[in-house]
Amino acid sequence: MSSALPEGLPPGRFVSRGSAPVWISDEFPHAVEQLWPRLLCEQPARGLVPLLCPPYAIGSPLNPDHVDAVRLEERLAADFAEYRRTRLPFWADPTPVPVPEGIEPWPHDPGPPFEQWPGLAPQMPAAAADSTTAEAAASLPAWLVQTGHFGLDECRLVLVPGRRGSDALASIGWSAKAPLPLLCALLRSWEDRFGAQTVAVFGSELHVSVARPPVDAEQANLLALEHVLSTADNIVDDPPTPFPEYAAGLVGRTDWTFWWD
Repeated sequence: MSSALPEGLPPGRFVSRGSAPVWISDEFPHAVEQLWPRLLCEQPARGLVPLLCPPYAIGSPLNPDHVDAVRLEERLAADFAEYRRTRLPFWADPTPVPVPEGIEPWPHDPGPPFEQWPGLAPQMPAAAADSTTAEAAASLPAWLVQTGHFGLDECRLVLVPGRRGSDALASIGWSAKAPLPLLCALLRSWEDRFGAQTVAVFGSELHVSVARPPVDAEQANLLALEHVLSTADNIVDDPPTPFPEYAAGLVGRTDWTFWWD
C-alpha cells in the first residue's frame, strides 16, 4: 500500500484501524495550504481521503452498514417532530429567559418556520462561477492555519482509505459525542447536494467546506433545520442564536462548523 502514497508527504506512519490501515503524519504538516489541493486532486485515483485530525480522535471504524441503514428522510422527520414538541413552548413564549445580572438577555428564538418536516433542502446545481468541491475544500485548511484556530496544532494529516470524503469519519471511527451514523448519512447527502467535504476534526469540533452553498432564504431555512437535527450543540444553542439568524448566515457560506459538548 505504501507505493500508492502520494509524493511529497511529511514523515509519517501507518496505523492499523480495522480492515484498512490509515496513514498519519508525525507532525502537523507544514505548507498544508499547498499540499492539500494536490491530495484532493489525487484522491479519486489513489482512494485516499485527506483529513486533518488528532491521533487520539481515531477509534474503531464504523461499519458502513450502520450508515447505509439510516433512512435520512424518515429519521429527520421523526427527530423534527420530537424536537418541535420539546421546543415549542419556548418558541411560542417571547418572555426573555432569566439570566444572571450583568449578562445580556438571550434573544428570543421563534424556531424554524415549519409545523411539519418540510423535506431536505434541494440540491444546489453547479454554476460556472462556483468553485469545485476540491477548490472549496483546499481553501479551508489555509483559513484554519491563518486564523491560528484553537486545537489545530494537535492535528495531523491523516490519509483515510475511501471513495468519498463524507465516509472519512466513519472510517476512522471519530470518537466524539456526535451520533456518528446519522452524521455520516448527513455528510453523504450534503456532499451530493452542496459539494460538502469533511476537512478537519479536533476535539468534538467538525469543519466542513462547501462548494455550492444555499443562495436564498428558502433553501437556507431547509438546510438550517438539517443542521439543527445533526444534534450539534453550537447550532442555535451555543451561543444562543435565533433560528432565522442562523439560517440567514448560511446563504453563500462556504464553510460549516459543528461541535458537540
